[in-house]
Amino acid sequence: MAKIRQQAAVAALLCAATVAWAQQQPAEEPGWAKGRPKTDTAMKMAPVPAFPIPTAVDQLPTKKFKLPPGFKVETWASGVLDARGLRQGPNDNILVSTLFVGNKVYAIPEKGKHEAKVIIDKMPFATGIEYQNGSLFLATNTHIYRYDNVDGKLDNLGTPTTIYDKLPGGGDHSWKFLRIRDNKLYFEIGAPCNICDPGEYAKLYRMNLDGSNMETVASGVRNTVGFDFDPKTGHLWFTDNGRDWLSEELPNDELNEVTGPNQHFGYPYCHQGNIPDPEFGWGKNCADYKKPNALLGPHAGSLGLKFYNGKMFPAKYQGAMFIARHGPWNRTVKYADISVAWPDGKGGAKVEPFMTGFVENNSYLGRPVDFLIMKDGSMLVSDDHAGAIYRISYGK
Repeated sequence: MAKIRQQAAVAALLCAATVAWAQQQPAEEPGWAKGRPKTDTAMKMAPVPAFPIPTAVDQLPTKKFKLPPGFKVETWASGVLDARGLRQGPNDNILVSTLFVGNKVYAIPEKGKHEAKVIIDKMPFATGIEYQNGSLFLATNTHIYRYDNVDGKLDNLGTPTTIYDKLPGGGDHSWKFLRIRDNKLYFEIGAPCNICDPGEYAKLYRMNLDGSNMETVASGVRNTVGFDFDPKTGHLWFTDNGRDWLSEELPNDELNEVTGPNQHFGYPYCHQGNIPDPEFGWGKNCADYKKPNALLGPHAGSLGLKFYNGKMFPAKYQGAMFIARHGPWNRTVKYADISVAWPDGKGGAKVEPFMTGFVENNSYLGRPVDFLIMKDGSMLVSDDHAGAIYRISYGK
């Protein structure tokens, strides 16, 4: 009996010791925190949380935005929780995707009251959308779906066809951005980490609209959620988010152009075209990788990119790229804006601010994400932070 009591006491001690040890162990570090310095300032930084409710319409920052002379901005839609991707949809509807808190896709009528109607619900990471010839494409972090014959039946889209089910999932850079060009669906698979060997990830891909014939478009792309095609050259241009925690001022986000097959844009070996990574850059030469056409600022959170193909804006903006700089989270001084860029035809691009006013007292009032050129030449801008969509127009 004494021996049994002794064994029970030892077991209890071991159990208590195990619990105490477990309580002392740090929680597993999230992917975004890899490489974070252990300083007080850095340890307080974390991704900006998404608002659980949209900003009230009378509190939106619309009146605080500043644009070049002749341009006007107004609130086009409010109360659109987590508004992210924008696409022209069927029957004079604008389609709007979401990401972290929405789990929805909305349809908003172009005419009358611009009230968002949920057409897809309870779909986590429902952020990659495209529409063509009656088919709505939706990419989450794990699947790419296609809803066929959606014109006239947005009230009930039916069951989608799964055209691809091998996306890696996870949380780090796993959300999607879609474009269709020449009946090919383009999408990215971002790096599954802040900085690591990404394997088959950190690439841009394309496939047929039925999910067949998947091929690599570009490699070494850490995280792009904004790309479009130059209407003059047909080249694919994309924003790319630089790695975190190298320093407050480095590296810059990149503006890149795909000019040929099998191009590698540097990640994880080289950043912003000229900075070897302190871990993965040993034995590598930045000259071996495609250099950026322009730098977009440190930790800028560069997202949506859209070539302006309307006729309302002045000639200066015809064929220019509008870029949404969503704003940094791992940088002490915050900034966000809509920038505009012009290819110089020599492998570079000129970039300048276009719409400012998203930050006040070093806090975000809004954060731009994506663009849509309307039929009249005006431009819509989504703001996932405030849950709003703005309309930019021009008139002398």
